[in-house]
Amino acid sequence: MQKKSSFVALSAFCLAVIAAMPAQAQQRQAEVAARGAEVMPFDLAASSHVFTKNRNGGLQQVMVKNPKDGRQLRLVRSHLREIAGRFEQGDFGAPAKIHGADMPGLAELRQAKPGEISIQYRDLANGAQIRYATSNPALVPVLHQWFDAQLADHGADAMEGHEHHAGHGQ
Repeated sequence: MQKKSSFVALSAFCLAVIAAMPAQAQQRQAEVAARGAEVMPFDLAASSHVFTKNRNGGLQQVMVKNPKDGRQLRLVRSHLREIAGRFEQGDFGAPAKIHGADMPGLAELRQAKPGEISIQYRDLANGAQIRYATSNPALVPVLHQWFDAQLADHGADAMEGHEHHAGHGQ
């Protein structure tokens, strides 16, 4: 009988842990959204973040959901242009403020030598993008970890993209 009650107690505990995980993720996403509103001038709910990993880094895109919303479009472009410039200088303060100083990949990105990661900003018809590329094989998984952390933290406001030209290492 004691084994049965122990099994029931253990099962209940496991179910409670599993049920709490989505709540913890939702709470984390809400905290990130609140801190993001202090750093990102555009409306997170009016935009989508897309993170596409490739063999030499990846692509971060932020697109407005309503392409006729000129104000949000200007805010997205201005913000991405600004942070791309900061990232080129090794300043990753904005993601640290939003996601925390212990964000996966962040410490390694801050330690990268100038020019070790190519960071290129570009306007898109419905937003903007930053392309991250490196020839240092140790930094590629770091960029991918950093993308994964942003995907997890932004929840429904972010999605994983897929390379259109597979194998071309864009």
